[in-house]
Amino acid sequence: MGAGFTGMWAGIYLKQKYPSKKILIVERGVTPAGASARNAGFACFGSPTEILSDIEIMGKERALQLLSMRFEGLRTIQKIFANGPVDFTVCKGYELLNDERALEQLPLLNTWLRELTGSPSTFCTLDEQLPAFGFANVAHLVENRFEGSLHPGKLLNALHQLCVKMGIRFLFSTEVRDIEEQASCLKLVTVDGPNLVTDRLAHCTNAFSNRLLPKMDLVPARAQVLLTEPVPGLKFRGTFHYQEGYYYFRNLGDRVLLGGARNTSLQTEYTLDSFTTLPIQQALEAFLCNVILPGQQPVITHRWAGIMAMGKEKMPIVEQCTNRSFCALRMSGMGVALAPAVGRKLAEMME
Repeated sequence: MGAGFTGMWAGIYLKQKYPSKKILIVERGVTPAGASARNAGFACFGSPTEILSDIEIMGKERALQLLSMRFEGLRTIQKIFANGPVDFTVCKGYELLNDERALEQLPLLNTWLRELTGSPSTFCTLDEQLPAFGFANVAHLVENRFEGSLHPGKLLNALHQLCVKMGIRFLFSTEVRDIEEQASCLKLVTVDGPNLVTDRLAHCTNAFSNRLLPKMDLVPARAQVLLTEPVPGLKFRGTFHYQEGYYYFRNLGDRVLLGGARNTSLQTEYTLDSFTTLPIQQALEAFLCNVILPGQQPVITHRWAGIMAMGKEKMPIVEQCTNRSFCALRMSGMGVALAPAVGRKLAEMME
């Protein structure tokens, strides 16, 4: 269930594991309605302040395990789609900082990440480049040369084509209303029919899982994004983060794609409503005009929102739910990077 990134990666790994099995991916919408189709196209595994926050909440071991899953997921995308159909570009990632404490932790972070990235300096300070980028109200710039961007729509399309090529079938516009587990099978009762019968089921519906899996530790969280018109002489290239990743932006050609500001109104953003709101959009525009493009007010041409799944911590939930059902949920806003590793883990678990 779920034709987003996680569902399709899980289907691919299950087909590799069980080539003779029939695999069907069921999707309630005409296209995936979650974060897979509505994200900002970041191919990133974590900025310094986000990683430090995760270590404080989750502990070092689990936080680094999560980083490893993200990093390996991005490498998998690069390897499988190396000929360019998803516009994967290692354009470097950056974090904008005004806090000296995070800079003091960079040597320790680099030591911990050396085994993962193979570099003694995954993060390095580049304050001297700040004037060239044209940012304002920023004291420090930290670079990560392993991060980049991609086109999420093209990634969805490429995964779909790969699934079809492998013999995986899809059923769109099919919403599952109830699941009845029987001794010999699972029955999926759909809203409009037909009902489906399966030997095994994988829930890959992320933020939309609460109705069928009400006991899971996940909360839907809305992420809002805007896109500007082309900005003449745009000075920066790459993916950028600010305030533990609560703000994120990148260039899309000469346009600025900016998302986040959820931390300015957290409670209102715990929702399944995928529309934009004035307070968050105003916060994004203020950041755009005060930090990214100081003194400029470019026209906003597009605005949209996607629904993520958050919880008490950021480690994805990959587990067996019943005798015949499993789940892979709670990507915590990092589904692009996590889905390959999570899909593989789910396939390994399913017997």
